[in-house]
Amino acid sequence: MTKDVLVSISGKHIDIMNDPAQGFETGDDSIEVVTPANYYCKNGKHYIIYDEVLEGMAGTIRNKIKITGTDSIEIMKSGVSSSHMIFEKNKKNQTYYRTPYGQMLIGVNTKNMEVSVNDDKINVRVDYELDVNHEPMADCKIKMNIISKGDPEFTVLSS
Repeated sequence: MTKDVLVSISGKHIDIMNDPAQGFETGDDSIEVVTPANYYCKNGKHYIIYDEVLEGMAGTIRNKIKITGTDSIEIMKSGVSSSHMIFEKNKKNQTYYRTPYGQMLIGVNTKNMEVSVNDDKINVRVDYELDVNHEPMADCKIKMNIISKGDPEFTVLSS
């Protein structure tokens, strides 16, 4: 894997608080981001670092993704917003998510995790339940593809 990589992250949040039987719409928020990033491997752990610019806000968020084997992923955000989310299969972890508007206690209950690593690609899928201040909020899915600059897919995604 080269130092220069392209990160594709897609996420889906399905609001579990909404009840269509009671006249509420079911929420379904999807995001997709493709951005250049830096990659390095240290002591068998994979690190991906990139900056995120938020629409309508000054400043950026520095994102660091740490992949340890096939059973632990950490997403650390610092800057305008900050958090340290830990995903471990069949385990619930909590963290504070700090925003310019205040902070929230976030619970992440990882239901399933798949990590595939080869010479030019890392593919990750995570299914988890999200709660905010101990209230169930959403069922979520994250899919991450980290592609080395040397991979033919890199050229296609970066153009």
